[in-house]
This record gives sequence, structure tokens and C-alpha cells, in this order.
Amino acid sequence: MPLQNRVLPDGQIIATPARGTLTGNRGILHGPDRVLGTSRWRHKAWICCVLDWQGRKRQVMTGRNWTELFFLDEATAFAAGHRPCAYCRRDAYTRYQAAWTKAAGHRPSAPQMDAALHRKRVTRDRQQITHVADLSTLPVGTFITKNGQPHLVTAGHLHPYTPAGYAPPIARPKGGCVTVMTPAPTVAVLSAGYRPIVHASAE
Repeated sequence: MPLQNRVLPDGQIIATPARGTLTGNRGILHGPDRVLGTSRWRHKAWICCVLDWQGRKRQVMTGRNWTELFFLDEATAFAAGHRPCAYCRRDAYTRYQAAWTKAAGHRPSAPQMDAALHRKRVTRDRQQITHVADLSTLPVGTFITKNGQPHLVTAGHLHPYTPAGYAPPIARPKGGCVTVMTPAPTVAVLSAGYRPIVHASAE
């Protein structure tokens, strides 16, 4: 029976046998029975991390340090409101911070980015905050909703999301208003040049 630890682009956490390519953290969300409680975060530092760090091994959701969450790819983690870890993904974090600086005009600390992201990613009752934009303005790596399903935006296509990978792509329209899932601060980071890792099924 798979554990409830897979994060979707809307930030919800489900149980699925599909494997992810990145892990992440929002604090301790599980109990001794390896079942999630009612909380979906314990702090604002929502990060995404590498699966393999210096060869260390650990059993998932057994310790009380953090709850291991998993993502299909970095674009999915970004849509859910996470950012790169400054410890295990230092290069990615530095590039993300530099792109944020370029977009905002000032160099933020990690807590400042976390606070800004939190205001734009989720409500108190755990609903994802979305916004509307013209598709023609959206950078590669953004997630939108189309017909109620998350889609990854690339240069010429929209890729329907599934937990196991992206379904066959459709042509990207030239414009039109769409609902954007990726938090606005990260959309600005993507527009400033950061390119997130995407699953092989979208390449």
C-alpha cells in the first residue's frame, strides 16, 4: 500500500505507486503510524530536494525529523509552491535566488522568499491560490489548468499532467486567458530565466 506522500501541482498530497524524481519537505506531517495528520505544512520553508544525497539511506516517514514528500519533477514542485533546497541543491537555489533578484530588483533571503511564496501559494484553509494571465506571457515551466487538469507549459506545447508522467502534448495556443497554478513569485523567477527540471515524458 503506497504512502500518502506524493505532491500534485495543486499542492495536494496523495498516495500513488508512481515514482517521483525529487523529494521535499514542509515539516513533520505524519504520525508513528506513517499516516498524515490534518496539517499540510508546519513551516513556510517548502523546499524540493535531490533523491540521493551523499549516498545516505533512510526509511520514508519513519523518523520524526521531517515528512518526505515526492514530486514528478521540479516544475511540479514549483507549481505546488516549493523552491530549491539551499543545502542539497545549492546551485539550483543560487540560480533561483539570482532570478528572483533580477525579477524583483533586490536580493532576498531564504525566509523572505518563503514568506512571499506562502502568501501566493495557499490559503489558510489549504486551497491553492491561483491567478489569471495571458498564455502568451507565461514562461516555460509554468503550470496552468485546462479543462480542469494541470498542464505544463513549454515553448510550443501544453503537457497534461499525470502522477506517472505527462500525457501526449497538445499545441500551445498563441494566447488567451488561463488559470495559472504556479505561484506568481515563481512565475517571475521563470520569466527571469530559471529553467526547472522537467520529467523525461515532457522532453
